[in-house]
Amino acid sequence: MIMDPTLDKLKEECGVFGVYSNKPTDVARLNYYGLYALQHRGQESAGIAVADGETINLHKNLGLVTEAFSESDLDKLKGHISIGHVRYSTTGATNVENAQPLLTSCKLGPIAIAHNGNLVNADVIRELLEDSGCVFHTSIDTEVLISLIARSAKKGIETAVFEAAQAVRGSFALVIATKDKLIGVRDPYGIRPLCLGKIEDGYVLTSESCAFDAIGAEYVRDIQPGEIVTIGPDGINSFKYSENTGGTTCAFEYIYFARPDSIIDGINVHQSRVRAGKQLFAESAVEADVVIGVPDSGIPAAIGYAMASGIPFDTGFVKNRYVGRTFITPNQEMRERAVSVKLNPLKCNVEGKRVIMIDDSIVRGTTSRHLVEALRKAGATEVHFRVASPAVKYPCYFGIDTPYRKDLIGANNTVEQIADIIGCDSLAYLSIDGLKKALGEGKQYCLGCLSGKYPVSTPIETSKDHLER
Repeated sequence: MIMDPTLDKLKEECGVFGVYSNKPTDVARLNYYGLYALQHRGQESAGIAVADGETINLHKNLGLVTEAFSESDLDKLKGHISIGHVRYSTTGATNVENAQPLLTSCKLGPIAIAHNGNLVNADVIRELLEDSGCVFHTSIDTEVLISLIARSAKKGIETAVFEAAQAVRGSFALVIATKDKLIGVRDPYGIRPLCLGKIEDGYVLTSESCAFDAIGAEYVRDIQPGEIVTIGPDGINSFKYSENTGGTTCAFEYIYFARPDSIIDGINVHQSRVRAGKQLFAESAVEADVVIGVPDSGIPAAIGYAMASGIPFDTGFVKNRYVGRTFITPNQEMRERAVSVKLNPLKCNVEGKRVIMIDDSIVRGTTSRHLVEALRKAGATEVHFRVASPAVKYPCYFGIDTPYRKDLIGANNTVEQIADIIGCDSLAYLSIDGLKKALGEGKQYCLGCLSGKYPVSTPIETSKDHLER
């Protein structure tokens, strides 16, 4: 493999986007640009469903948003309600059947759904539904949700969504389209983000607020944990389906996943990363000549570290932004020569210097080792590695594709051993208390992959193998 920084990261989950307009608007194109802004959350497939008051038309395909849609595809999607999805699979194989949104018909007419998250009891519910005659066409847990909603459709869409949300456990941010309504649902713990925006003639729901900027929408608020929002001809309505809710947003949204220009649950992502860098200096100062960050999400933390330490910040790596999913993997002979295809050290900024390298996380450690080697070859006299998050030691069950524990370098080695493996002069992680301080005191976060303590208990029968079947 070439040196790809994403190999040493947790993989994104998915992104959802929904638009409701009271007037004739090209909602499919609004959705297209919204999904484009959320592309960092998933690059395997993309889909858009549009409702026109009678029917729902759907187009989805594998690949990036720009690959999945053509002008003619968007021209066919006419209506005033639209939902969209970009996917990185955490359960289910990568094929077009598993791409979202999913579309079905029931007593209420057509329903489309897009889901970000993971249900820890999906297999149990699927088995019960299959025993009662339900037929499944995909291997993703989103189909469990849409099947539950369809079964209760005769009670009305609000009741059907209410009952489905109460039946499932895990993480979910949902956008649902019926022929005349747009609905948003967030899990009782708020693990996955979902927020509400306003456009001139309607409303927008999306995973991250950065997508509002892409279409000129105005951020209104975050959807609360355990909240259902319905948007229709009679305006916008909200109700709670779970009273004992407490927000535990996934900490990795702030550490790595979210775009820096997003605000999630009132916290500016970029500023939280800068604060993490400042806290990292407070916990693990070291003498050096320059502070550099690993692009992209390591850079704000490096800026924070430099601000707190007084050590100059400078560009350490140049990133090639044109190495996409279709990049041809070098053969064995070329692998060592090609390690810097994605990130190449800027020699003039590190040569002859003691370097502090800041990254947002270490997962497997393979890329970290390559980066340290590259800095030494570029002439760095010392390389001190600082990580703007605690060590990743446990798998995630709520919509992030984490490696197995045996593959997590932080789960199987001490800090000193990890420093030896990746070849740096010193290594330090941000503490869990330090992370909480950087994110904001008084709030709760899902730290399951860092501490092993999950906000939702995972059933004994649900192993990681079971989830990633």
